Amino acid sequence: MAFKLLMQNSRFTLNNVQTRLFSQTSPLNRVENVFIIGSGLMGSGIAQSCATTGKFNSVTLQDVSQEQLNKAQKRITASLTALKEKKRINIDNAEEVANRITFSTEIKPANDKNLLVIEAIPELLEPKQTLFKNLSEQFKGNNSVILATNTSSLPCSEIGKNVEDKQRFAGLHFFNPVPMMKLVEVVRTLETNDETFEALKEFVKDIDKVGVSCKDTPGFIVNRLLVPYMQEAIRMLERGDATARDIDIAMKLGAGYPMGPFELLDYVGLDTNKFIVDAWSARGDPNLVIYKSKLLESMVSKGNLGKKSGKGFYDYSTGKKA
Repeated sequence: MAFKLLMQNSRFTLNNVQTRLFSQTSPLNRVENVFIIGSGLMGSGIAQSCATTGKFNSVTLQDVSQEQLNKAQKRITASLTALKEKKRINIDNAEEVANRITFSTEIKPANDKNLLVIEAIPELLEPKQTLFKNLSEQFKGNNSVILATNTSSLPCSEIGKNVEDKQRFAGLHFFNPVPMMKLVEVVRTLETNDETFEALKEFVKDIDKVGVSCKDTPGFIVNRLLVPYMQEAIRMLERGDATARDIDIAMKLGAGYPMGPFELLDYVGLDTNKFIVDAWSARGDPNLVIYKSKLLESMVSKGNLGKKSGKGFYDYSTGKKA
């Protein structure tokens, strides 16, 4: 009898403690509104993914150019139409989904309650730093706003050095093409707090993608492994060990990769790859040694940037290797 009473009292005490703990912990605020800055391939893809789920009160895509926004809107509608026809997404009307997105030239979200701001401008450090300094001032005092960068190679902490509330700043690295690629790297800086990190992981789930957690290191997970691999493939080509086509075939059939390194370089853009290599090399980090290719630099200087320019390691006007 005494043992039974002791156990009852223990449960009562434990329940009281749990109740006090939960009542003192602020609830996790889910992202309700999304504001994407930059309407290029990445920004428009993120906006499309958010709009497709229909889980947000507002989705706003911002750019300084109305012309770029018009292109983004057409791109999004065309992408949604193609995915619907291929039955890769379950929507009734592509234009209706695209109309869930507000296209704006102003840095002004439709709603700033439980807002996630995602920066997707070109991969240049100083413009990103300036943007986040302005955003930090604009949303100062609003503890429901999270700021995130979509950088693929620059350290998030350096991008957000001017952010006042660094606890609500982190990285969300999407992959191109965003509507098709399921992975998002959720990057936590030393200052990112638990609430922000958990909210970002929930956001990734809400847009039907898979998030992986990683620290704020150069290249995070994927690019830290992928970029050196592509550079080594170029070095192999420069040595004359094999042709670009044979290297691509070997990696696809031998390693099971969906694309070979040169196909991937052309798809991503040789200029993008060169920028990452240059940025990493400039850091002087002995743990970040990467091969700098004269061939790559020559191709970029000639404007042979890959698929987007019509010519890279392959000539897309003929289908033959350049």
